[in-house]
Amino acid sequence: MTWFRCAETRPWASMRLFCMPHAGGSAVFYRTWAKEISPAVEVHAVQYPGRSDRLADPMIGDAHQLARLIAGAMAPLLDRPAALFGHSMGAVVAYEVARLLQERGAPPAHVFASGTRAPHDRDSERVSDLDDDGVVAEMVKLGGSDAEALQDPELRELVLPYVRNDFKLIENYEHRAAPRLTVPITALIGDSDHHVNEEQAVRWAEVTDGTFAHRVFPGDHFYLVPNQSAVLSDVMRTLEVPAGP
Repeated sequence: MTWFRCAETRPWASMRLFCMPHAGGSAVFYRTWAKEISPAVEVHAVQYPGRSDRLADPMIGDAHQLARLIAGAMAPLLDRPAALFGHSMGAVVAYEVARLLQERGAPPAHVFASGTRAPHDRDSERVSDLDDDGVVAEMVKLGGSDAEALQDPELRELVLPYVRNDFKLIENYEHRAAPRLTVPITALIGDSDHHVNEEQAVRWAEVTDGTFAHRVFPGDHFYLVPNQSAVLSDVMRTLEVPAGP
């Protein structure tokens, strides 16, 4: 099973944007992006194993291993410049993928880190150690469509294992100082996200020698859903591609 879901292939696109979902998320989270982003960008959303159409594939509980597999799968798609966008857990995964690509001589054009603290400034809270009801309660607090799925008993049985896996993955993640990134990073957050504030978001500047910018949007942890147009406009401006359709 392939690692990427591309809702609209664009052979003419000058750039590819690889999007990494949050803990408990899947590629479907980015499905609507292709319709609104510039025709010059081809969107590829990562499908982590153990969920959705990869439900039968073994889950991966280590962020560094996950990043290695994603970076390897990206190799045939790096014939054009690539940018990475990751939300929450996905931002840390994107960062680790970027470091691997840089080591291999194919650094991304940009890394967009959304809705999370910098990789060397992790939260000590451990959701993965809670019982099932506790994990569900934390997902409900975060919001998003995944929380709704966990309210259904049958869906919960399918969804909860990979949700717990993802929380454990990010909670066990250990940042390594090297190699240091040289690519630009933009950190994006919602102004009422209880998991990351502006002061924490700007610490992403400390992990790259490239340029850094940060953006604050109205909203909670999933601010990018109601603000999709504004987020994509910012991405397009940053990547210097023409506006979407």
